[in-house]
Amino acid sequence: MNKEVTMTIIQAIILGLVEGISEFLPISSTAHLIITTKILRIVSSEFLSSFLISIQLGAILSVAVLYAKTIWQKPELILKIAAAFIPTAIIGLTLYRFIKNFLLESLLTISLALLFGGIIIILLEKYFKIKHKIKPKNEESKLELEDISYRKAVYIGLFQSLAVVPGVSRSAATIMGGLSLGISRKSIVEFSFLLALPTMAAATALDLYKSPPLLDGSIISVWIIGIIISFATAIIGIRFFLKYIKNNDFQIFGWYRIIIGLIILAVLAL
Repeated sequence: MNKEVTMTIIQAIILGLVEGISEFLPISSTAHLIITTKILRIVSSEFLSSFLISIQLGAILSVAVLYAKTIWQKPELILKIAAAFIPTAIIGLTLYRFIKNFLLESLLTISLALLFGGIIIILLEKYFKIKHKIKPKNEESKLELEDISYRKAVYIGLFQSLAVVPGVSRSAATIMGGLSLGISRKSIVEFSFLLALPTMAAATALDLYKSPPLLDGSIISVWIIGIIISFATAIIGIRFFLKYIKNNDFQIFGWYRIIIGLIILAVLAL
């Protein structure tokens, strides 16, 4: 791929908005970033691939800011997050080149992941309602973050590993996996936020190590702007999501994924 920078500041702002809004929702931020680059007609390059990974730094910082007190007051939680991160680290490191050079370029892979991921979310939500007969929200499990066991943390990490495929969604994989393990919605959503810290930080660090950028002025300015925008919008996205889950399930995100997946397949067919 061409290493030349072919991205404007306006395009960086748009991608920052897309990243911040979609990162923590179960709709796949990677898929939305790739789709957005196609709509904006941004030329594929080594820089673009690295930008789509490293722009997650903004979202990482938003979690660090919002959950700094939680992390500081609950040190054992850090060890559980580390346990959950291990499966993703192993799989991500093993498949790094394949993911970056092939899967990130495949709209077909993304569309199918969105489509089937949406179907799975809807089916799981219906299954949860039948199995647990959904109690009123005020009677829902009071499981706290620190009550998640190390075993469940590792299982959550395994679920997150599915998100190495663009379009699957790290958030969707961890949240639906956690719900299937009997973890309450609020706890697994917050655990998913915190698990994003080492996961996205490691992905960014690995990419910058494997493909170090030429740090000229144009690259730095585009990167910084994208990261700042993603940071600000990610804070809004996290607060919205926490408020949303108090009274809603995730089926709407499943239907959204299905619609987007079908639209992409239709465009590819034409």
